[in-house]
Amino acid sequence: MNAQRLDHFRSLLLKERERIEGLRADQTGEREDAIDGVPDEGDLSHYDADKDVAFNLGERETEQLHEIDEALRRIDDGTYGTCVGCGKPIDEERLEAVPTARYHADCQADLEAAEGLERPTL
Repeated sequence: MNAQRLDHFRSLLLKERERIEGLRADQTGEREDAIDGVPDEGDLSHYDADKDVAFNLGERETEQLHEIDEALRRIDDGTYGTCVGCGKPIDEERLEAVPTARYHADCQADLEAAEGLERPTL
């Protein structure tokens, strides 16, 4: 893959990183503002439910940030766009759709089939 295409994918990944970090900052502010005044049982119940949702979202965002960092590392070390399973090039169309993709579509399908997941459409 040429340097211009790598720069394009680096830009996509950095924009996604920035978007996720912005969401995290917004969620933190919303949680801090969630209870104003003296909370009653209903407020606390909603607050607890919101905390659970935020925790689950936070886990997914942390995972996404890790995947982005790994993709950026692969760009830096020259392995971006190469399947970690079979060593074949990953289609650029797939990378456009999933810039953090580590596997070529067939290898990803095999992994998901082994885990009992449906075959992806990418």
